Amino acid sequence: MSDCIFCKIAAGEIPSNKVYEDDKIVCFHDLDPQAPVHVLIIPKKHIASLDDTTAEDEELLGYILGKVKEIAAELGLENGYRLVSNCGEDGLQTVKHLHFHLLGKRKMTWPPG
Repeated sequence: MSDCIFCKIAAGEIPSNKVYEDDKIVCFHDLDPQAPVHVLIIPKKHIASLDDTTAEDEELLGYILGKVKEIAAELGLENGYRLVSNCGEDGLQTVKHLHFHLLGKRKMTWPPG
């Protein structure tokens, strides 16, 4: 999608502080961190939100979730972390490209919002 900021980051058109990248996903530091460690994990394929996934995306979603443990370990989140995906207006999704927030290095509170 030509006007999607995350697609531009995934394509290397906009610089980011990358933590991890492969042929399917990119992980980079959030510009407005809400925890000492706050990175975003995005698929390179443009999918607007979890609500826009299809059966065709199930393998990619499983791949992303499988990479979380590896990325968390690389970031030193051995004491735990939170993984969040905001979806839609009430979920406060601000960028219409599927992404997961990986947060850690502080005690998370509950309820979150």
